[in-house]
Amino acid sequence: CGPAHWGYVLGGRGRGRDEYEKRYSGAFPPQLRAQMRDLARGMFVFGYDNYMAHAFPQDELNPIHCRGRGPDRGDPSNLNINDVLGNYSLTLVDALDTLAIMGNSSEFQKAVKLVIDTVSFDKDSTVQVFEATIRVLGSLLSAHRIITDSKQPFGDMTIKDYDNELLHMAHDLAVRLLPAFENTKTGIPYPRVNLKTGVPPDSNNETCTAGAGSLLVEFGILSRLLGDSTFEWVARRAVKALWNLRSNDTGLLGNVVNIQTGRWVGKQSGLGAGLDSFYEYLLKSYILFGEKEDLEMFNAAYRSIQNYLRRGREACNEGEGDPPLYVNVNMFSGQLMNTWIDSLQAFFPGLQVLIGDVEDAICLHAFYYAIWKRYGALPERYNWQLQAPDVLFYPLRPELVESTYLLYQATKNPFYLHVGMDILQSLEKYTKVKLVF
Repeated sequence: CGPAHWGYVLGGRGRGRDEYEKRYSGAFPPQLRAQMRDLARGMFVFGYDNYMAHAFPQDELNPIHCRGRGPDRGDPSNLNINDVLGNYSLTLVDALDTLAIMGNSSEFQKAVKLVIDTVSFDKDSTVQVFEATIRVLGSLLSAHRIITDSKQPFGDMTIKDYDNELLHMAHDLAVRLLPAFENTKTGIPYPRVNLKTGVPPDSNNETCTAGAGSLLVEFGILSRLLGDSTFEWVARRAVKALWNLRSNDTGLLGNVVNIQTGRWVGKQSGLGAGLDSFYEYLLKSYILFGEKEDLEMFNAAYRSIQNYLRRGREACNEGEGDPPLYVNVNMFSGQLMNTWIDSLQAFFPGLQVLIGDVEDAICLHAFYYAIWKRYGALPERYNWQLQAPDVLFYPLRPELVESTYLLYQATKNPFYLHVGMDILQSLEKYTKVKLVF
């Protein structure tokens, strides 16, 4: 899928920052950087302003019908909507830290006050614990830290008479999520909880590894800010429970598990849906909290990934055989299960940067970017054997963008600024509609 352009990506590999800066000096001039920064800011403002004008206080702006959208009360089985939308002005809450990063202090302060005055979690809404944690709990905690941390780099974001209201809201939400961790024999949480009544009586006993094992960052931060270890304890217990269910032979985990029996329902092990953020949170939790057991688990998982999921030649751009690729295998045998990858896997080069495996990150990122160049987006699933998409849609996933950012920070190679520009322009060209992206 387009490895011919990999040489541009990899041409300076291993030569250090000075060599990159020398080779690509002037390749992305300051005026172009400013232009792309303004484009990114304008895209955000376009979506945010239209959400506030046409959808608030509902959760999101429907891009087709140009009106607000919340939970699908008529069809509780519509999990694509109901797992995410909880009737708590999701887009406004989710945008808080982005407003600050954009440097818009007045709008940030206005949005924070609006959240404090209008958002409540006392709702008869059944939401996915993972989605509520990463989108809502994480946003509240981030905004709270931006307001209270004098060392944050985004300018003056202080709010007069702020009395930790966002932290109190985060606490309230987390308490409403705690029933998911009760009455489970393994310590692995139920996937969904009703914010008013707790775990539904007909709740599914099966959950994905990523959903149950990717709560430690937000729950850990909340515990530290409150001085209450409860939240970190339940999240860490879930991680350890999943970790202890890994295969004794391969060290791999599956993607779906029964929370009562501990039996693996989905035995696929890969880097994409169902497993992706489990690995991500192990490493990022260590970076945040310094707990050695998180790093030890990640390092062991990374070795198993390299041993059983990585296929292709040993070197990235040298030698015989195909370029390296991470595939989906059976967690117990390591045998190939299918010939597709999904767009969520594009987070992995960024994670490799954080662990220091920059060479392999450069190579893997080039693979995903080659697919992006072909289609102007990452298809949800791509069949690497047929070199064609299996699932055609692209739901604005950010994983490739994060990996691109981290690779630029690690290498200072302006190539990654060009990748960022290409992604921005593709989004503007292919995903923008009347009021939103």
